[in-house]
Amino acid sequence: MLTIAELSKSIGTYLQPEQVEKIQHAYQFSAKAHEGQKRASGEPYIHHPLEVAKILGDMHMDHQTIMAAILHDVIEDTDTAKDEIRRRFGKGVAELVDGVSKLDKIQFESFADAQASNFRKMLMAMSQDIRVILVKLADRLHNMRTIDVLKPDKRRRIARETLEVYAPIALRLGVNSIRLELEELGFSIFYPMRYRILYEQINKARGNRKEIITKIRTALKRRMRQEKIPGRIYGREKHLYGIYQKMRDQDLSFSEVYDVYAFRIIVDEVDTCYRTVGTIHNLYKPVPGRFKDYIAIPKANGYQSLHTVLFGPYGVPIEIQIRTQEMNDVAEVGIAAHWLYKSEGKKISTANKNSDRSGAHRRAREWLRNIVEMNKTAGNPKEFFENVKIDLFPQQVYVFTPKGKIIELPRGATAIDFAYAIHTDVGNHCVGVRINRKLAPLTTVLNNGDTIRVITAESGRPNPAWLSFVVSAKARAQIRHFLKSIKHNEAISLGKRLLNRELEPFGISYQDIAEDNMKHLLEDNKLTSIDDLFVEIGLGNRVAPIIARQYVSMQNLKQVVSNKKETEQQYNHTPLAISGTEGMVVTFPKCCYPLPDDPIHGFITAGRGIVVHRQGCKNIAEYQAHHEKWIQVEWEKNINRDFQVKIGMNVKNQRGVLATVAAAIADAGANIENVDMQDSDERYTSLKFIIEVSDRKHLAQVLRKARLIKSISNLTRI
Repeated sequence: MLTIAELSKSIGTYLQPEQVEKIQHAYQFSAKAHEGQKRASGEPYIHHPLEVAKILGDMHMDHQTIMAAILHDVIEDTDTAKDEIRRRFGKGVAELVDGVSKLDKIQFESFADAQASNFRKMLMAMSQDIRVILVKLADRLHNMRTIDVLKPDKRRRIARETLEVYAPIALRLGVNSIRLELEELGFSIFYPMRYRILYEQINKARGNRKEIITKIRTALKRRMRQEKIPGRIYGREKHLYGIYQKMRDQDLSFSEVYDVYAFRIIVDEVDTCYRTVGTIHNLYKPVPGRFKDYIAIPKANGYQSLHTVLFGPYGVPIEIQIRTQEMNDVAEVGIAAHWLYKSEGKKISTANKNSDRSGAHRRAREWLRNIVEMNKTAGNPKEFFENVKIDLFPQQVYVFTPKGKIIELPRGATAIDFAYAIHTDVGNHCVGVRINRKLAPLTTVLNNGDTIRVITAESGRPNPAWLSFVVSAKARAQIRHFLKSIKHNEAISLGKRLLNRELEPFGISYQDIAEDNMKHLLEDNKLTSIDDLFVEIGLGNRVAPIIARQYVSMQNLKQVVSNKKETEQQYNHTPLAISGTEGMVVTFPKCCYPLPDDPIHGFITAGRGIVVHRQGCKNIAEYQAHHEKWIQVEWEKNINRDFQVKIGMNVKNQRGVLATVAAAIADAGANIENVDMQDSDERYTSLKFIIEVSDRKHLAQVLRKARLIKSISNLTRI
């Protein structure tokens, strides 16, 4: 069991004596606070924070981080307050400890809510001080090392969270040493059978590889010596979870993955990296398209290296990474290299400033800025949690602005993702895009090296359909935020119309409501502002007639009639005019596709506002017993927009019939949104079109045009 004396000796190799003394003081305080507490394993609780501190000490973290690691559970698991930590150990340590602590004092509706809220708090604290996440990663690592004492279901839940959240965060921040162990431990717990089978297979295959590995390493050393290139060559063992991921994602067998021989070459300078890759390409032939220059274009976490794949002896593929010692330090500990170099007094390489620890630190800061922006626009902790998980996918695609600036995006990103990566306003007003100087759809998936120019317009605005194909967390968060804002404003407008409509029989409008009465009305409905009241009415969460009657009874107006039937007649004599331009608070369902001039019914639906159905639609039966949800609606007289409608037909199976029907629909001035084909029998095919028309008359013109085609039968509106 680790002792404070052993920890002090270890960290004393790079910290000042007075700093080690402060850490010992923090240990004494923590040990007293946790006195009598035991872990699930039965060992004294203080052993856990001491081990967390050791993990961070091995990364040469500063003394404040080591102190925070020792104290990281005292706020959460003891009676110690944050103010006492601040008073004894300073504000910096107190903020670090608070950032890692959970929100255990708040009651959540579910574990998912608690997890999301804890995660949100931790990342916001991390945005203030990035050391928070390093303490949390070390905490999670030691918990995973000692997880065997927990119940199986709890082990699986923690292992899954580790694989889905904490290992990707470690990867994003470049803390490779912690990431690899988290993945191995998480894999062994969450997929124990798969882990065991792969482990056994690797042990069987390892003996057969030694001879080939020795031969390749000897050949590489000899060639580098001939070219007078100083460097160290290491065999690189693939870790189990990496093998499993590759097998799963690329549908490969174990032998196809494990038959790749991996080496890492560490050299002194950046120029030597490029000389080395040229030298080994002369020794073994490179595999076309498999050379990657992460020095010129670093990964999102600051990782830099040259990667190449070669045809080795006996036809075996060889993966080689070539990097400097600084790059290797960043690859192993990522942002922690910032403190590693600080503690050892190393200087930044003037040959390549981007390759040092500042590159990883700067990129981590950029990522955290995006996290803060996502937090501002996310509606709730769960949405924020999902957005961040999306943003943690490690694979990147690198594209260019017209001025040559490199933009990093997740693999599978589209032109919309690119627009939001440039700026939120660019994304919100994007109407078109040119990829490599050619016009392309906004849904186009981007490839490495593409140059993208975004076309914007003042009238442009996000489309809800964009959410189905964007992949970056920033784009998804900003689109949702914009749509929520639009829906909020539209709900206010509709809420005003609905409330005024119900107050109209009494000769008043909402503007006539006195301030005191409005205050009482809001208090009765547990709302804080009149806009909140309008939003609730507009979204269908409150019923306008009930709100109106509340006010009328409050005022005791003379216009109120005691006869319920007369009151209902008063309330329903003015239908609400619908134009189709109300936005997301008026919905036209897919069951009946109502068109202008159709007789229609309106129904107030919680969260959706008004849903407009055609009279006779089978789905209005569910509203029969809920008259309070009915609302009289009618079409406005002059509507200038198109509506979707569905038509169906049977057509003879003959060449070109679909093109003929589509041409007839287009000739009638209608736009085809979708078509579905199903074979009815050997002679006929069933076609169903969703088309856009302006009203019933326009639809009738389309149907008349289509009926002139002899091969069509049973043409109907669905």
